[in-house]
Formats: sequence, C-alpha cells, structure tokens
Amino acid sequence: MNIFVKITTLLSGLLLVRFVISKFFAWPISVQAFIEMAKPMGIDPTFFRLFTGVIILIACVGFFISFYLLIRGRVKTQSKELIYTAFFYLYGIGAMTGALLAEFLLRDQPKMPLVIIALFILITSTINLLNLRKYNILSSLKSLSSSKK
Repeated sequence: MNIFVKITTLLSGLLLVRFVISKFFAWPISVQAFIEMAKPMGIDPTFFRLFTGVIILIACVGFFISFYLLIRGRVKTQSKELIYTAFFYLYGIGAMTGALLAEFLLRDQPKMPLVIIALFILITSTINLLNLRKYNILSSLKSLSSSKK
C-alpha cells in the first residue's frame, strides 16, 4: 500500500477528531452552527449536533481502524480487512457528502475551512478507495461470503 493512502487515511481520522470533540463537548461555535443549521429543518439543534457527532465519530474510528490495518499489511485480496477498509472509505465519502450538503444548504454562509476539510476527506477517500481496486474488492466480497456457508 503506498504512503499516500496511509498518510491521508491517518490525516482524515485526525482531522475528524476535532469535530467529534467540538460536538460532544458542546463548544459554543459548534452549538451556534447547529442552531443555525437545524432551523430550516425544524429539528432540535442539540439532537442534530449529537447525531452528527456520532456519524463523524464512526467515520473517525473507521479511518483509524483502516490506518491500523494498512500499516500492519492486513489489507489484501480476499481478506475481511479489505472489505472493512473499503466500507470505511465509502462511509467517509458519504459522511463528508452530507457535511458539504449541510454547509451549502443549511447555513446562511458556508464556512470555507469546513468545506475544504470535507472536500479533502471526500477526495482522498475516493482516491484511496479507487486504489483498493487492485485487490478486486467484489471478488473478495463474494469469496468471503461463500466461505461462510
């Protein structure tokens, strides 16, 4: 696995730690942002903030697990670790797509540093997922599912 994949996976996890902490510890900037974003949807801002915190926490942990699997050399053809890593990249792509939609559709003015971070994670997760193609993810998934029978 090349160094780009490992570094961007670790960096993605590290970047998300800050956002998890700000949501769970109710930093004022995070509370204000979710008050603003929850208004158009008519939902409780605290619920929205904590729900988003859980989604980002899962992505964060997923990136750290993927990084661990990558540095240990566990990600290879027909391994469940390959499936886990591919899943976490897909999950990160989905979470950051949701973050970008929230920034552009729910805020009065999108915060560009947040947009840049979300784009970084989205783009590098996509590149890293495409990098996993060499392991033939679909055949690995089929092989692992048929070996369980």
